[in-house]
Amino acid sequence: MSATMTSSRPYLVRALYDWIVDNDLTPYLLVDAGKEGLEAPMEYADNGRLVLNISPRAVRNLDLGQTDILFSGRFGGHALDVRVPIHAVLAIYARENGQGMLFSDTDDQPPSPPEGDNGKGVDGPSRSGRPNLRVVK
Repeated sequence: MSATMTSSRPYLVRALYDWIVDNDLTPYLLVDAGKEGLEAPMEYADNGRLVLNISPRAVRNLDLGQTDILFSGRFGGHALDVRVPIHAVLAIYARENGQGMLFSDTDDQPPSPPEGDNGKGVDGPSRSGRPNLRVVK
């Protein structure tokens, strides 16, 4: 039986956001401006990408949800509600030092099983019936 897991991206975004803010740094999102469902000030996009400051001082009502990131912010002096689909997030990082994480379109796809994998591990189950793990160098 194969277990399908939900996307890890929303969990990682929330964890990195907390880590960046806890270190008194400024969390920025790098967003793919071409993704469907994005509601943001597109006039600030550059080369199909949008950088958004999501620090507690810059936004209100931040919701780092499972499918969308929602918040209210000011752009050019005008209040705007922003919606970023979680699949549009390319990275979350600290403005001051660049520490964070870059995502790709394949981040949430499980890796292909190795050649000869029958679903029970490359070597099959151990004789004791317990999982068989080994270090591969």
